Amino acid sequence: MKKRIVVIALAIMGMSSANAQMAKTEITKPGDASLPSSKEELEKLSTFEKGTYKYSVEDFFKKPKASNFQLSPDGKFLSYQEKDVSGKNHVYVKNTKTGEVVLSIKEKEELIREYSWINNERLVYSMDKGGNENYHIYATNLDGSNAIDLTPYDGVKAGILKTLKEQKDYLIISMNKDNPQVNEPYKVNVVTGQLEKLHTNDDVSIPIVGYDFDKDGNLKGFHRIVNGLENHYYYKSNGSKTYEHFNNANWDEIFNVLSFNYATENPDDAYILTNLDSDKIRVVLYDFKEKKILKEIYSNDTYDATILSLSRKRNYEIDYVGFNGEKVEVLPVSNTFKKYYQKLKKEFGDQQFYLIDRTEAEDKYLILVTSDKIQGKYFQYDVKQDKVTFLFDLLPQLKEEDMAGMLPITFKSRDGLTIHGYITLPKEALNGKKVPLIVNPHGGPQSVRDSWSFIKDDQLFASRGYATLHVNFRISGGYGKEFMRAGFKQIGRKVMDDIEDGVQYVIEQGWIDKDRMAIYGASHGGYATLMGLVKTPDLYACGVDYVGVSNVETILASFPAHWKPYLKMFKETWYDLDNPKEAKISRSVSPIYHVDKIKKPLFVVQGANDIRVTIKEADQIVTALRAKNFQVPYMVKYNEGHGFGREENRIELYKAMMGFFAQHLKK
Repeated sequence: MKKRIVVIALAIMGMSSANAQMAKTEITKPGDASLPSSKEELEKLSTFEKGTYKYSVEDFFKKPKASNFQLSPDGKFLSYQEKDVSGKNHVYVKNTKTGEVVLSIKEKEELIREYSWINNERLVYSMDKGGNENYHIYATNLDGSNAIDLTPYDGVKAGILKTLKEQKDYLIISMNKDNPQVNEPYKVNVVTGQLEKLHTNDDVSIPIVGYDFDKDGNLKGFHRIVNGLENHYYYKSNGSKTYEHFNNANWDEIFNVLSFNYATENPDDAYILTNLDSDKIRVVLYDFKEKKILKEIYSNDTYDATILSLSRKRNYEIDYVGFNGEKVEVLPVSNTFKKYYQKLKKEFGDQQFYLIDRTEAEDKYLILVTSDKIQGKYFQYDVKQDKVTFLFDLLPQLKEEDMAGMLPITFKSRDGLTIHGYITLPKEALNGKKVPLIVNPHGGPQSVRDSWSFIKDDQLFASRGYATLHVNFRISGGYGKEFMRAGFKQIGRKVMDDIEDGVQYVIEQGWIDKDRMAIYGASHGGYATLMGLVKTPDLYACGVDYVGVSNVETILASFPAHWKPYLKMFKETWYDLDNPKEAKISRSVSPIYHVDKIKKPLFVVQGANDIRVTIKEADQIVTALRAKNFQVPYMVKYNEGHGFGREENRIELYKAMMGFFAQHLKK
């Protein structure tokens, strides 16, 4: 597989047969089914958006006609998903020489979440049921034959750990088949489905949470969580028969194997991401046998450095390194890649371009070109011909000249931290007019950040005259461990201060009408929406809570089994309810206990099958507010989980949202 697929599997016992797709989803109704607003009420909400606009909600949120292009390892085939008239996204495979196209994977009731090539004859793909994140992993021939379920176990979570290019019919996967709280590695034959267990995770009190395999499928090392907060790494040196306790780290520190170094005769050399001895994550070459850093490959003073690409064909030499700063920055290293990069830079200019796929011979590359104004355009680069060929534009209906620019911003928090973020400004703001603002806090919140890119929400909002603010508040990832730690035990407090300081900054730039501001976000962003309406009740005109936390106590109580090893880490990040002082703080930052402070309109959106933020979080805030005779439109989709994946649901959501914003932000 050319890109890592993270999946969770739920299947029936035994091997599935041809076209191994799940049975039609039976719609159940978790939560209080009397609470959601009626279809008519939500349609009425949509009608508050008046006027004629060049682009409709559908223009932004309908799925592309074709997407997810990939090359077969030998380059003889090009695969992609293509949408039919009913909105289903099937996987097709095209012979690049003859032009013949075959249907490989047919999407039925459930969405094909991800797919990838495993060898020149087989594809793997994943599906869940109604957004519940309990994924099956399947494999199929290119023509759709011999489609089997590789993870046919009821209630089991599975994920792909390692692809084995030297053993083309095999994958290494993880499953919590023997204990729902711990994952164990298995080698699976993608043709027959035969499984071989590779290691036993036998102590749930010190669970293994990460495995490092080399290219030949040998387990070289693994991470254990000890006392809930320590990360102990175990490694087996070449020639050794046992795994040695190698080092200890705090749970929030990094010592991760990117790749073993196959360019050397020393089998214990590896490229490591680490911040054990630094604030920012850096890439180093490490000798496990000697227990020392051989040399630093790359670091950055301001941002975590996490990008490294190796050439398998050219004896695993380093092609490039990089980091995600204001934009993603790639620094060519090998002479070969420098030549490629120069060619592509000349071709695409200041636009971002990503090498998203390549053949095993590295003679053909798939390039995705994007920017803040372009969703994505696929190109193929033929190395031998030194030729770039256009393949497909994901959203051709959206013209680049009509899209809004996303500007990086930097400001100081009230207590002196440097905070980074972005603002997307509509043309009206660039022409000197003060415009309404939608503040969009990101999810996570720890280790996650917003990045410069094409964001459909921002572009839709800009097309209606709204600016959008993204703040990478303390606890966000990418800016070093001390910046992340500055947000621990500050969710709902200083994290919210940073968001408010960002709002004040963009007001001071003269872009924003301070009397017409909204806050909207998903997951932690939904929580921040609720806290924004509680903590600063006069700051925002309205808010949209999308799969957001409303109660720290109930989110902790709802942890699924496979999250249990991370419970103490969550308490370190949020609040420990077993500590009386922190339990008191958690109530002070749980919106459910402060509904009396919410006085501005709120729209709540929830996927009923969400395992991360369960429907109880949305139900309880809606119930509490309606008990005060507070009108709360409430959209629930019973075939969705943590965010809406289905085209029809996303379009309905954004139509209602635009009506809600028009109702409360338009003069």
